Amino acid sequence: MRVRKLTLAAMALAAGLSLTACQNDDGTDQSATPPAASAPSSEDGGSGSAGSDQEGGTDSAGKTPNGTGGSGGSGGTGGSGGSGEDGKTTKCRTDELEITAIDATVGGDDRGTVAVDLKNGGGRDCTLEGYAGVDLKTNAGTLSAKRTGEQAPTIVLADGDTVTFGVTYPINDTGGSGVRITGLVVTPPNETKSVTLDWPGAASLPVTDGSGTPVQVGPMGSAGQGG
Repeated sequence: MRVRKLTLAAMALAAGLSLTACQNDDGTDQSATPPAASAPSSEDGGSGSAGSDQEGGTDSAGKTPNGTGGSGGSGGTGGSGGSGEDGKTTKCRTDELEITAIDATVGGDDRGTVAVDLKNGGGRDCTLEGYAGVDLKTNAGTLSAKRTGEQAPTIVLADGDTVTFGVTYPINDTGGSGVRITGLVVTPPNETKSVTLDWPGAASLPVTDGSGTPVQVGPMGSAGQGG
């Protein structure tokens, strides 16, 4: 019985020595599972859902880190609400013009002259370019004046200002009644609405076979104001 106890004690001692050999010198058990490393938070520069904001990226609302809108987020460039057309002077309308006519014939001339005034009363500057349309109403029908062919300048007519053009016609010195003039029809340049005026010149035109001097109209500014 004594021999068996000694044998058991020796086996227990051997087992203890074997367990000690499995440990480090500092007593740490290397067989234990190391703790899992924790993932870095977004505050440490990690790649969390808000991490791109820390790096100057854009968030889901399309905003940059300083709070301003991203590309396409602005409301467009400001402006006066118009293109290069703003401030451009447009043509004078018939309803904006006060149109009158007077006899401007100078004694001794072999042709009669009527001066037609166009006064701008539209409350704005406007443009007249080219020739006005001129028709004489007669007892023989309507007679359209022919253009003189002079260069027609572009005239910017300030509000309240007047421009004048001339209508010339042959004087009836035949001694006959001729063609009686009953009215003057004026259509401003580039307009379709006309104004009918009393004819202030000589009462009649000579009857011709078509070879005589025609009634002519000059461009804007071709006669002095009021004659």
